[in-house]
Amino acid sequence: MRGCLLNFIGGEWRTPVATDTVPVTNPATGDVIAAAPLSAGRDVGDAVTAATAALDGWRRTPPGDRIQPLFRLKALLDAEFGAIARLITEECGKTRAEAEGELRRGIENVEVATGIPSLMLGASLEDIASGIDELMIRQPVGVVGVITPFNFPGMIPLWFLPYAVACGNTVVLKPSEKTPTTMARVMELVQQAGFPPGVVNMVHGTKDAVDALLDHPGVRAISFVGSTAVAKYVYARGAANGKRLQCQGGAKNPIVVLPDADMDMTTRIAADSAFGCAGQRCLAASVAITVGAAGDVFTGQIADAAASRTVGYGLDEGVEMGPVISGQSRERIESLIGAAVTAGATALVDGRRASVKGHERGHFVRPTVLAGVQPASETARTEIFGPVLSVMRADTIDEAIAIVNGSAYGNMACLFTRSGAAARQFRHEARVGNVGINVGVAAPMAYFPFSGWKDSFFGDLHAQGRDAIDFFTEKKIVVERWPRDWSRKF
Repeated sequence: MRGCLLNFIGGEWRTPVATDTVPVTNPATGDVIAAAPLSAGRDVGDAVTAATAALDGWRRTPPGDRIQPLFRLKALLDAEFGAIARLITEECGKTRAEAEGELRRGIENVEVATGIPSLMLGASLEDIASGIDELMIRQPVGVVGVITPFNFPGMIPLWFLPYAVACGNTVVLKPSEKTPTTMARVMELVQQAGFPPGVVNMVHGTKDAVDALLDHPGVRAISFVGSTAVAKYVYARGAANGKRLQCQGGAKNPIVVLPDADMDMTTRIAADSAFGCAGQRCLAASVAITVGAAGDVFTGQIADAAASRTVGYGLDEGVEMGPVISGQSRERIESLIGAAVTAGATALVDGRRASVKGHERGHFVRPTVLAGVQPASETARTEIFGPVLSVMRADTIDEAIAIVNGSAYGNMACLFTRSGAAARQFRHEARVGNVGINVGVAAPMAYFPFSGWKDSFFGDLHAQGRDAIDFFTEKKIVVERWPRDWSRKF
C-alpha cells in the first residue's frame, strides 16, 4: 500500500487539512493500494489561492516560453510510459494494452498543446474605417478547475490541463477518488517539468471538493467529465456562480449493422467497442441495432464473441477484459441485467456471478448480450456502464436512425456497411456528436474536439482541438485610432 496521498499545491506536496480518507482498491484483486484524502473547502481554497498567486506571472509569460515545460512533461511521460500504464491497470482494472492506449491518447494532447503560439493567434483588420484598425486578441480565462472521472485516469485530465496552462491559465485538478494514484504520479512529473509553483495544483476529494471548486469566486472556469446526472449538477451550480463550463455527461451509444456489412470485421470491432475497458467508457457501444437480414447473423456472432472473451486481471497474459471498478458497480450492473430479463429481454450470454480463479475478490462481470430489447424500454434508456450489449432489430436504415435519434443521449453512433450512400445518409441524419463508419469507437484525435450532443454534453465548447483554445481563452476586441501628428519631426 502506498499510504495516504498528498495534495499538490503551490509546487509542494501538502498533507490535507481534512483527515478522513477513502480506500483506493485494485478492482481485480480487492487489495487496498492507497488512501485518498477527502479534501474539502480549506484545501481547495489553498489550491485556488496558490493558482491565483501564480496567474499574473504565468499569463504574462510569452506563449513560446509557456510551452517549454510541456515539452519536458511530454518527454517525462514517454520515459515513464510503462510505469504509468501499470498504475492505470492497477487502480482502474483495464488491460495493459488498454491502459497504454489511453495514456498515448493523453500524451497526444500534450503534443497538440505545444502548438499554442499558432493555435492562440488572434485576428486583425486594418482600416475598418479611415485610420481605424480593429483586432481580436486572446487572453487566458484565469483559474480553471478540472474534475475528472475514474474510467480514464491518465487520459481525461490531459484533455484539459495542457491546453489550459498553454493558454496562460492556472489549474486546480480534482481527480477521481477511485483512481487517484495515476495523477499523483503525473503531478510528480509536472513538478520535474519545471512549471512555476501554483500553475498546476491537485486536490483529492469527493463531492465536497467539487462543490468548493464550483462555489469559489476565484475559479473562473470548470472542465468536467462524468455521468449525466452529475454533469447537469455541475453545470447548473457552476453557471449559477457565473463560471464558464464544459461538462461531458453519460451515453448510450448505438451501432447500426446493415445486411451488407462485413460481419466478421463488424463482430470483432463491435465486441471490442462493447466489452473493451469492461464497457466503462463514454464511447462504448451499448446498443446494436441490426437491420433486416443482419439480425440473425450478427446476433449469433456477437454472442459467440462475448462468450469467448478472456476475462481476468489486466496485467495477466492473454486477458482481453478486466473487472469493473467496484463491488457497488458490479451489483448495479447485475441488477440492471436482471431487470432487463424480467422486462422480457433474453440473456444470450449472461455475465453475472462471474469469478476469476486466483482473483476471487475482484469485481468481475463477464460480457453480456441481451436480445429482444425494445427501444422504449428502461434498459434501452439506461446507461449501464458495464460490458453489456443490448441487441435490437429494425427493418430499414430509416427505422434504425429513428431509434438512434430517439435516445436522450448523443455522444456517438456508428454504422457498419459497404454502402457509401447509406454511410452518407447516416452521418448526415444521426443526431450525435461523434459518428463512426465501420469504426466501433469514434474517438477524435487530439486536434479535433471531443463532441457530444443532447444529454451527453452541457456547454458550448468541447474538450480538445480548437474548442479547447476557445474555452480556455477570452476574446478581446480592440478598436484603435492613431492620428498622425504632422508637427512631429522624425
